[in-house]
Amino acid sequence: MKSVLIVFNQANTERVEYMLDTLEIKGFTFFEQVQGRGTNGGEPRRGTHTWPEMNSAVITIVEDEKVEPLLESVQKLDARNKEVGVRAFVWNIEQTV
Repeated sequence: MKSVLIVFNQANTERVEYMLDTLEIKGFTFFEQVQGRGTNGGEPRRGTHTWPEMNSAVITIVEDEKVEPLLESVQKLDARNKEVGVRAFVWNIEQTV
């Protein structure tokens, strides 16, 4: 199993939820009001007067075979509007209880 963390501009919230539904990924945890800045020239998302936009994040645990289709969907979403930005990070899950 793998954990996938997707960080995205709040403007993409409905698209990310649709992506998860389309890929039949049922379980996830959603984080609103996530602050940060991307490493590849990303603008800060701080919710302030100077940097008013905010990010959100979703973390999900999926079977290995769902990782690649999920990452492909994230790449397609990112390609739609590079300025808005979306990133996914994957790591192994050793155990769950």
